[in-house]
Amino acid sequence: MGKKFEKADSSVDPQKRYTIEEACKLVTELAFTKFDSTVDAALRLGVNPKHADQMIRSSCALPHGTGKTVRIIVFAKGERANEAQAAGADLVGAEDLVEKIQGGWLEFDSAIATPDMMGLVGRLGRVLGPRNLMPNPKVGTVTMDVAKAVRELKAGRIEFRTEKTGIVHAPIGKTSFGADKIRENLTALLEQLQRLKPQTAKGKYWKSVTISSTMGPGLRIDTNLVQSLVDA
Repeated sequence: MGKKFEKADSSVDPQKRYTIEEACKLVTELAFTKFDSTVDAALRLGVNPKHADQMIRSSCALPHGTGKTVRIIVFAKGERANEAQAAGADLVGAEDLVEKIQGGWLEFDSAIATPDMMGLVGRLGRVLGPRNLMPNPKVGTVTMDVAKAVRELKAGRIEFRTEKTGIVHAPIGKTSFGADKIRENLTALLEQLQRLKPQTAKGKYWKSVTISSTMGPGLRIDTNLVQSLVDA
């Protein structure tokens, strides 16, 4: 793997800031894993997450999804539980589901809950919180329309939040998607983050934008071009 990485890395100019089109083309061409690599975006924003009004947490519907099968659980009862199951939720429950998770079961990627279930789900805060699995209204996972939330997550809606350093990490597809679909997914994420720019954020908003495939080299994108794109 070392030689493969060195070969791929040698094709990247560390001083260059690529256009979005160039980066998306290269990230697919330089992938060298035997499996279908995930393409990730790392976006450093001009925000200070220590201030509550500059903490960004939301979601984004990627036009081409992530290429990953998402396992979804739903905390709901009655009619809402039936709707969640019909929409394709992998597991639906209430007290029984809380007990299952308290017992150590965590084989899911996202959790949805109706608002009336949050008192019950709150018992799982110490388990789900650190894993970013806690249902949250800011990302649309606390809702009465559980069927819509399930369908969107299954279709490729991603959740993200700024880390302590102001960086957002997000998957934007698989290398098998090809450059155009990766570019369209990345563009959707960039536009959503621009819409979420805090009014209190000062100075340059786009500090750096880098994409990479699994174990592959990072490709830095010209942030001036990013700003021009989202301003268009």
